[in-house]
Amino acid sequence: MSGNVRLLSETLAAAKAEGRAALVAYLPAGFPTVEGGIAAAKAVLESGADVVEVGLPHSDPVLDGPVIQTADDIALRGGVKIKDVIRTVREAHAATGKPILVMTYWNPIDRYGVERFTAELAEAGGAGCILPDLPVEESGLWREHADKHGLGTVFVVAPSSKDARLATITAAGSGFVYAASLMGVTGTRESVGSQAADLVRRTRLAASTDLPVCVGLGVSNARQAAEVAGFADGVIVGSAFVKAMLDAPDEAAGLDAVRVLAADLAQGVRSGVREA
Repeated sequence: MSGNVRLLSETLAAAKAEGRAALVAYLPAGFPTVEGGIAAAKAVLESGADVVEVGLPHSDPVLDGPVIQTADDIALRGGVKIKDVIRTVREAHAATGKPILVMTYWNPIDRYGVERFTAELAEAGGAGCILPDLPVEESGLWREHADKHGLGTVFVVAPSSKDARLATITAAGSGFVYAASLMGVTGTRESVGSQAADLVRRTRLAASTDLPVCVGLGVSNARQAAEVAGFADGVIVGSAFVKAMLDAPDEAAGLDAVRVLAADLAQGVRSGVREA
């Protein structure tokens, strides 16, 4: 069975045709439980998110801040496995028909087996992976199997990335480019910062294709979503969703909270004034 990178591309293109950015939500698998994580993914998709990134919990999440680290720890102590990540992808996609990515560090895939992982992710209806710590120069094996199974490969760029590096990354990636809005780890912030708009501009200039550029790190409310939607193809929100669930008194309240937040952010990406 082929994966859904085409669905991901079509979803981003459809948002652009509507004159808006796409809303991409991040939630870790297995948090607060496997069942709860599946319900949360469905909830945000049904409430306005266009795409979901399912996080594969890791014991040393170098890109993730304290909020997501806390959720990962809860998931790992609950015994989450890669099979649960795949199941989360399968059930969220089956319920909504929307594209689901896995965001993971390289080590778990390497240990699990690249062919096994890509085949199972494609069979579950997954759209691909975001691989924040896999260098392009070492990604050949992954991209070979991802391409074979119809999966996208999303690389991360940062404000420190030189123009030549941006060209290399955009040439190797598929689906979209994940533009980290600032140097540092994930987390909600008062301001997204001007670096993000400059990074999107430079990434587009460096790219040899029209690969969409989605911005993450720091967006937590509709105002910030509207700001980023003015210059990016997609707005990625993770820590705000996770925090909403962590702060809730129980799982049901957590699901209500992420529904409200997703609807608010979806309105935000629709109110951003797009740059020409």
